[in-house]
Amino acid sequence: MDNRAMKTIYDKNTLEFVTVALEFCAWLERDTGAGLFKFIDNATKLLPLLYLKATLIPGVPEADEADGVMPYITEETYNALRTRIAGLLGEHDGYLETFLPDMPYSDTPIIAFISENLSDMYQDLGDFVFLFRQGDEATMLRALSLCAAHFRLFWGQALLNALKALHAIRYNEDINLIPGEEA
Repeated sequence: MDNRAMKTIYDKNTLEFVTVALEFCAWLERDTGAGLFKFIDNATKLLPLLYLKATLIPGVPEADEADGVMPYITEETYNALRTRIAGLLGEHDGYLETFLPDMPYSDTPIIAFISENLSDMYQDLGDFVFLFRQGDEATMLRALSLCAAHFRLFWGQALLNALKALHAIRYNEDINLIPGEEA
């Protein structure tokens, strides 16, 4: 592995991104049992930090999607998380999606779900953290490259969409979220 790749893996911004990605995954694993206010309050604080740290990842070489990187987060884990988040958010889970390529051609509004956005992010970030923590530098670089590419192509927009919907819930006076109480 060349010196540039080594610098990328151990760069301060990479390590901070790994830390925030790990915190995001741990948060979803533990706070889906929390109250609605606490979950939304934590989400509106953690998601902007995750987005910022992802934008600061140093340039990494392109990785081939089929480069032997096995997923760690299973479909069962993904579905269980999505179901828990959807149950917690209840009627607040759905929102109108405006950033889909087909939206200009749709006669009806397109509904998206915060639970699906967060679960999609969890799947990519969980796989990334698992691979990065293995300590094999070639695997770490591949995982970072795939995660950065997926941020640009998929989960960066999912994060922003979920954050916009969560912000609307958190600061909507008609919803009446009260710290420590369920909505």
